[in-house]
Amino acid sequence: MLDTIRGYIEKEKLLTPNAVVIVGLSGGMDSMVLLDLLTLLGYQCIGAHCNFHLRGEESDRDAAFVQKWCKSTDIPFTTIDFDTREYAADKGISIEMAARELRYSWFEIIRRQYDAEAVAVAHHKDDSVETVLLNLIRGSGIRGLTGISSRHGKVIRPLLCVTRAEVEGYITERGIPYVFDSSNGDDKIMRNSLRLNIIPGLEALNPAAKEAIHRTSSNLAHAEMVYSASIKQMIDFVLMDDQIDIRKLRETSSPQSVFFEILSPLGFAPSTIEDALKSMDATPGKLFFSEQYRLIKDREYFIIDRLTEKVNGTDTFWIYPETTEISSPLNLKLKATTMPAEIKKNNRFLTADYAKLTFPLQLRRWREGDWFIPLGMEGRKKLSDYFTDRKFSLRDKENVWVLLSGDDIVWIVGERTDNRYRVTDKTVNLFMVELNKEE
Repeated sequence: MLDTIRGYIEKEKLLTPNAVVIVGLSGGMDSMVLLDLLTLLGYQCIGAHCNFHLRGEESDRDAAFVQKWCKSTDIPFTTIDFDTREYAADKGISIEMAARELRYSWFEIIRRQYDAEAVAVAHHKDDSVETVLLNLIRGSGIRGLTGISSRHGKVIRPLLCVTRAEVEGYITERGIPYVFDSSNGDDKIMRNSLRLNIIPGLEALNPAAKEAIHRTSSNLAHAEMVYSASIKQMIDFVLMDDQIDIRKLRETSSPQSVFFEILSPLGFAPSTIEDALKSMDATPGKLFFSEQYRLIKDREYFIIDRLTEKVNGTDTFWIYPETTEISSPLNLKLKATTMPAEIKKNNRFLTADYAKLTFPLQLRRWREGDWFIPLGMEGRKKLSDYFTDRKFSLRDKENVWVLLSGDDIVWIVGERTDNRYRVTDKTVNLFMVELNKEE
């Protein structure tokens, strides 16, 4: 087995000779074998243990065991304690996800502290098979069916070339002690249920089921490389900044795959992605959500919008005669001047008759019922109707600010001036505002 691991490390280019490597050490059979193998292969190993305090005295037992073992074998050792349940509650995530985030964040910290080449963790071939089945059950794209990779950034998995049975044989042959995690026997946990119940059932149908699944996932990994290259070209074709062009999406060879690969990394569930795709012909305005993003169905586009804390619509920002610039909620430059002056005919600029204004001016988001008299017109127009005429998307409307004098809208910021405040041949003093849209 030593030669097998040596060959795999060389083939996958996981480590250079004599490298310093952090070894994730739980005390279980897999990690104890990994530490032994890497030490025998001449790598400078540092044992790293996380105590997640999820199994009471058993968690403390594991921490004491690995510390004692590393001391007896002269292997440098470091450990950390986590309040995993509190972290999970604060983040609103599962205990499993919390432990994963805490573990890998800390591994990277100590990797840098020790200037280690990599962090080695003890996933083996059976773990990869279980991952494939988990992703299949939960619903996954092709990438999720390729199993666990040998490397992810600085994290490496040197045991992926061997099975659990081979690990068991090695630890018995070497007489290496280890501890048993009692939670591994809880088949209410999905991964455990797969290992204890489902996979044995598959092996009853085909004794080589695990090898067949692993071989399939390996084949899919190669196919995924071709798929990813093609998908990237299609994504570049349909996605412009944060907008998915619906017409172009229809023209791709697989709109469903392109849509999935754009939205899945943003946390959208497969069912949500499917529902959104079905809305291509629906009325604009439908919304679909992930934890951090929303997808807005517009007329010709799907708009991807990051969920952020927006300024409350009832807030009002005051602008006084002496104000020359504001940076929030918009970046505006303001000045009073006299005629004659250059009047810029651009939506980013407001030029109003100063004498008609009542200070302080108000800057706020638009509200239902707001109306104005568009420049060059005589009749009033509801802002909602103006937005419809201008084919504003839902996000466009949400981001509209208005500048008011008293109760009158002077300017739909960045859009249009109210006719009542226009400059005439009787105007003496001007009030000029410039919107910096890059902010």
